[in-house]
Amino acid sequence: MKDKVFLEDIEEISERDDRALIMLQRRALFAPFFVLAFFFPIVARFWYLQISKGDQYRQQAETNRVRLISLPPPRGHILDRYGREIVSNRPSFNVVMTREDSYEIGDVLKRLAPVLGEDIEKLWGRIREAEGTPRHVPVVLKEDIDWETLAFLENNRYKFSGVRIEVRPVRTFHYGDLAANLIGYIGSINREQLSKDPDGFYEGGDLVGKRGLELLREKDLRGEKGRRSTEVDARGFEQQQLKNVEPLPGHDIHLTLDAELQQAAEQYMAIGEKAGAVVVLEVETGRLLAAASTPTIHLEDFIGGISQKNWDALLNNPRHPLINKVVQAAYPPGSTYKLVTALAGLAEGVIDEESVIYCPGHYRFGNRTYRCWKRGGHGPVEIRRALSESCDVFFYQVGQRVGVDKLAQYARKLGLGNLTGVDMEYEKAGLAPTRAWKRQRYNEQWHEGETLSIAIGQGFNLTTPLQVALMTAAVANGGTVYRPQLVEAVTTPDGRVVERFSPEVVSELSDREKSFLPIIQDGLLEVVHGKRGTARLVRIEGLPVAGKTGTAQVVRLAVYKGLKDEDIPYQFRDHAWFTCYAPADDPKIAVTVLVEHGLHGSSGAGPVARVVLKKYFEHRLIEQANAKAEESGRGGGEA
Repeated sequence: MKDKVFLEDIEEISERDDRALIMLQRRALFAPFFVLAFFFPIVARFWYLQISKGDQYRQQAETNRVRLISLPPPRGHILDRYGREIVSNRPSFNVVMTREDSYEIGDVLKRLAPVLGEDIEKLWGRIREAEGTPRHVPVVLKEDIDWETLAFLENNRYKFSGVRIEVRPVRTFHYGDLAANLIGYIGSINREQLSKDPDGFYEGGDLVGKRGLELLREKDLRGEKGRRSTEVDARGFEQQQLKNVEPLPGHDIHLTLDAELQQAAEQYMAIGEKAGAVVVLEVETGRLLAAASTPTIHLEDFIGGISQKNWDALLNNPRHPLINKVVQAAYPPGSTYKLVTALAGLAEGVIDEESVIYCPGHYRFGNRTYRCWKRGGHGPVEIRRALSESCDVFFYQVGQRVGVDKLAQYARKLGLGNLTGVDMEYEKAGLAPTRAWKRQRYNEQWHEGETLSIAIGQGFNLTTPLQVALMTAAVANGGTVYRPQLVEAVTTPDGRVVERFSPEVVSELSDREKSFLPIIQDGLLEVVHGKRGTARLVRIEGLPVAGKTGTAQVVRLAVYKGLKDEDIPYQFRDHAWFTCYAPADDPKIAVTVLVEHGLHGSSGAGPVARVVLKKYFEHRLIEQANAKAEESGRGGGEA
């Protein structure tokens, strides 16, 4: 009985063991799946990080250790026609912040602001402007710091995390503010300029051209950036340099300007703080030898960013120094326009060189009396004398006979009323009005009396000083209008020519029209050298000069009629013009001067032209004086 019970127990145990074994076998069968299910995400994650994204994270890790820094290239130099440097470069020490290396930007800026002498809001503004750019790209906080500030920051670097000193080339001006409105200035790039950079050349904080040639010739001047690789520690401090790619300097710009001639024009305009423009052209090429606009801006103010105080002073200056008056301001041409009326009258056959018009001092047309500047009148006048003495009555009648549309046609032929295409920004086209223009502009018919005003350079007429210079040069050279040329060549720093510019003809008078120019030239010579010429003050011994004075009316206020010049408020005084060429018998240059509110062309603008002429022909005049002295000495010895 006991044996039976024992056997049953053994069988029961055996069955339990079999079931357990089967269960263990089943568990063993599924165990790999559980293991795989557990380890698969880990393995997959390892694969994703190490294989799929390995290169990316390896690059990020390398970036944390190795930092690539852009090295700004030196901008190209700007030189005059004789190779004299007008603008070059010097080193500037700038304070920059690398945001990813600064653990407490707000505290750092708070401590840094008094050191830099800047308002903390201005520093925050520069940080905000850099939003959207990589955080390892340095943000310029202040440019061109002084030596004392530099020394303090270098000795206390540990107090300003993420802040360091960066050396960059900035502009230096060898002739002060010479041609400042023409050359322009550079400044930190803004978001708008960055958004217009499809090639990705620029980064936040880069210096770019903002105005003038610095802007218009940015691609020539900017050069190619370099790269510097440095190893940094966890705090962003440089440990060692790894590799450098040196930047390539920009191309040099060779101008047609004569720096000394430009300087002479600007210095004389500065006497009495004259506002206006001086233009000097080679009559046979259209090359600009001087293009002065006064008053001028102070270029040093723009290095490191102009202060709000200085900017407001420029904006509120009634003489408008921010405007390049050579091309950006348009004025009534006054009596300089009589060259157009004279050519139109001769070419259209309404007068010839013998035609005489009597000037009693006024001309009655319709129900209005048009006055001549000479109250007593000039008496009988022909074309040469009319130009020499600037008789208004003569040109009233010639203009009336020609008509406004023909006057506009000849004005454009001589370079007025059109954009010249010169390398200057925001050029104004001026205005040579016609009947169609007035109908389109004002929806009004043209009145014949308005033609009389146009004929003497008043009314709707508007010209820039550069256009008047082009007209004068065309009369001097026999009827060819050239595109005014400012840039002679673009070269590499070692002198290899990248681009060279040649004179370009824009328009030319017909042979018949050219045949009348000697008559006009005779009249212009009498303006300076005639007994009653309006520009006798401009005479230079030994140099024949042909020119034309002009007075451009600003307002017609009877209250100021008869007052002395000094009693008329400055802003209501007439503009003064004088335009000329020399030598009259073999023209080399044309000079045009516009003095805002200068009153009279002969006294307000003429002396400026005289200074410019004497400077340009300095060697010729010295040789003549020496020859005369030598001849006088020989004559004295013989006596």
